[in-house]
Parts: sequence; C-alpha cells; structure tokens
Amino acid sequence: MYAIEASRVSDRTALIEAMREIRLAAVFTGEGGLACTQVPMVVDETADGALRLRGHLARANPHWRAIGAGIPALALFQGPHAYVSPGWYETKRTTGKAVPTWAYIAVEARGRLTTIDDPVALRAMLDALTDQNEADQPAPWTMAEAPADYIEVMLRGIVGIELHVEALDGVWKLNQAKSAGDRAGTARGLAGAPREEARALAPLVPTDPPGS
Repeated sequence: MYAIEASRVSDRTALIEAMREIRLAAVFTGEGGLACTQVPMVVDETADGALRLRGHLARANPHWRAIGAGIPALALFQGPHAYVSPGWYETKRTTGKAVPTWAYIAVEARGRLTTIDDPVALRAMLDALTDQNEADQPAPWTMAEAPADYIEVMLRGIVGIELHVEALDGVWKLNQAKSAGDRAGTARGLAGAPREEARALAPLVPTDPPGS
C-alpha cells in the first residue's frame, strides 16, 4: 500500500484494533480472474501470535470457487474517509499554493485464503461474528433465538472463508507532513463537515510537528 512515511502505520496492535473497529473488508483475489467481495469479518489472534480473518460468502457467489485449498488474497479495511478542501489551509490564504486531497484510514491484510468446510467451525465463526456485531445492541440477538431448522437452511447457503494473515500494512493519511497551520485548518474543516465520516477524522489529525 503506497503511503508517505509520515502517514504509514506499522504498529500491529493499532492495525488489529482498526480492523476490529471497521469490521467490513473488501476481499480481493486474482487467481481464476480478478474478484472482490465485501465481507464482514472476525479478527482472531492466537496465543502464538498468528492472525486470521474469518467471514463467509454466499454460496451463489462464484468468488468462493476460486479459493479451493488456498490462494493469495488481500483484505482491505477502509475506515473513515473525507475530501479535504484547499480552502481549509493557512497556505492557501498566504501563498495560494494549495490543492485538494483526501484523508482516510485503511488497513491492508495479505495472506492465504482458504474455505471453512467443517460445519462446526462454520457455526462457531457465525456465532463469533454475530456476538461481535450485536455487542452494542440493547438486547443482543443470538443465533439460538432463530429456529434450528431455519439456521440449518441458511448455513447451507453460505461458504466460510479464512484469511491466514502473513503481512499487515496501514495508512492514516491525515496531512501529517503539512505545516501546523494547515493541519489545524484540516482539523477544523473536517470537524465542521456535514458528513459524519469526515467529522470522525477531525480528532485524529496530529497537532504535533511533523516527525515528532
């Protein structure tokens, strides 16, 4: 993933936390033809430090047929993102030398993608995925609340997938290399933007000098 050094994030804990917060990944594969599917995923880290991302595809989605016993894959977790206007910059007012850009948070996980064939493992993955996403509901739903025969039918309609992560990379592109005045303007502009995603980025814009 391209990024200037000031915007790159390599801290493993921060990257894992971001994936767990974002939850949805675009999963790309190239073997058998380029394919991409948006997949809600569970992020698991084992005691020995191994990292895996688990989710599922609809059985009607031909993407899963290319996976087989394992292929290289990339999962892209796209966090908040927003347009940054040059009108927010101090530099624009003083010299006019300013152009638009885009601020964003993204995490890229690369590794080997396999299917989950064992029905017990598939059910465990779905329970974990449900628990993760129901945690902030006032009355969290569980799969046990649905009729067992209905769940069995639904299980037959999906294919589990698991990405065995071999490399993680992250970019927090938040104008880190800009001047203090331009970064302050970026934070103010994002904080006042109409889109919630833009406002979420505002407190993340660094106030320290570049490289500090």
